[in-house]
Amino acid sequence: MPRPSPGTPSPAWTDPDCPVARTLDLVGDRWSLLVVRDAMDGARSFTEFQRRTGIARNILTDRLRKLTAHGVLAQQAASSGRRLQYVLTDAGRDLFPVLLTLRQWGERHAFEPGEPHSTLVDRHGTRVPDLRPTGADGAVLDADTTHVRKTGGEGQR
Repeated sequence: MPRPSPGTPSPAWTDPDCPVARTLDLVGDRWSLLVVRDAMDGARSFTEFQRRTGIARNILTDRLRKLTAHGVLAQQAASSGRRLQYVLTDAGRDLFPVLLTLRQWGERHAFEPGEPHSTLVDRHGTRVPDLRPTGADGAVLDADTTHVRKTGGEGQR
């Protein structure tokens, strides 16, 4: 089933009132997030995305098309002018904290203690600190200190 455009009510939304569900409908499959990850790390061409992810050509073609259609990536002429390249849009760059949180969860829960893995560093080479959301009062927020204020529907977190 084709995915709906953002902001457009559609029976195709998994849970139309839930921002998490709508986001997953748009970018929630494994390959889409890996393409966005690699775009954040400098990949621009079809060949680069394929080499970095190992994704099959037909699946990559589909994901690049969907990410472009949903405004996460845009196409622009490469510096050579001979090919198009993919670049993150503002919406795509807004996924940085999502990928950072997934990365940090993976560092804590997907590796054995001491098992080597890649590390995200800032422009000075310093490891990016753990992301911890805080409320207006500065208190750390988590599942026990927040709740969803639902619309009239039955949406979830």
